[in-house]
Amino acid sequence: MVKIGNLELGEKPLMLAPMEDVSDPPFRALCKQEGADMMYTEFISVEGLIRDAKKSVKKLDIYEDERPIGIQIFGANEDSMRKSCEIVEAAKPEVLDINYGCPVKKVVCKMAGAGILQDIDRMVKLTKIIVDSTNLPVTVKTRLGWDENTKYIVDAAERLQDVGIQAIAIHGRTRKQMYKGEADWTLIGEIKNNPRMHIPVIGNGDVDSGPKAKAMFDRYGVDGIMIGRAAIGYPWIFREIKHYMATGEILPPPNVHERVAVAKKHLERSLEWKGHITGIHEMRRHYTNYFKGLPHIKPYRAELVTSYEPEHIFDTLDLIAERYSDFEFQPKTEFFYQGSTRG
Repeated sequence: MVKIGNLELGEKPLMLAPMEDVSDPPFRALCKQEGADMMYTEFISVEGLIRDAKKSVKKLDIYEDERPIGIQIFGANEDSMRKSCEIVEAAKPEVLDINYGCPVKKVVCKMAGAGILQDIDRMVKLTKIIVDSTNLPVTVKTRLGWDENTKYIVDAAERLQDVGIQAIAIHGRTRKQMYKGEADWTLIGEIKNNPRMHIPVIGNGDVDSGPKAKAMFDRYGVDGIMIGRAAIGYPWIFREIKHYMATGEILPPPNVHERVAVAKKHLERSLEWKGHITGIHEMRRHYTNYFKGLPHIKPYRAELVTSYEPEHIFDTLDLIAERYSDFEFQPKTEFFYQGSTRG
């Protein structure tokens, strides 16, 4: 049984990674429906929270049917991080998560996100401040290190545990790698098998199929797996992994009618939660994966990612369902997302 504080997540839980403009309530609801055991919000700026910025505060929205959920914050100022804890607590998540992994320049240049991997002492100090400022279980999501020469994560994980975090999720790349190359789980396994570690260790990076998830659990002994890019436009990844873990069988992929129905539901919820312009714009990154594998899909995809008229988008989705009604997707063992996202 994996536990984060008093929160019980069962055996070998699967988590939806926090991703900017992706892990919002509309998408979290779909992933929960397909078997995700725990959700995380998009990362939220503590500076935005303490200044009551509309975009930051909006990200605190939590719905009962998506619990358990962690709210993820990022920042570098000690006082701001401390003050944000009270705001996060008021939203009543199960967990407060700290982002020490975001690799984008405008975050790291402020020594936030993965930027703090350049100063592990500061990382530990800031974490202790947050732990001491909240009654929520505090967790951390981070990377192996700043670059190949600074992979201090084994020692850092011990120190973070010592100041009170309740779980750690590790992306198997350095900040310098961004999302390039193959994730290295070797150090994640070393942390999990460190006799000093007693908190859950969650692996993250390149898990895109049931066989790969099982291999990571078996090879490295991690307590759980966090799914990021492989879930974008493909919430079925959670049910596929769980089915394979339970039976050793690869589920048939969803047919085009199921994909269109889910894409419509996703768009409807996105419009409702984000409004017309943002709701349409932030759905666009999902369409490629919703319909990956369909031949000659490019003209339809172009319509989906250029139109700002909801009716036209829904009509295009209906055309996809009609045009590819008899198409059979091939079962897969791998799923690769072309692109990256912050988080």
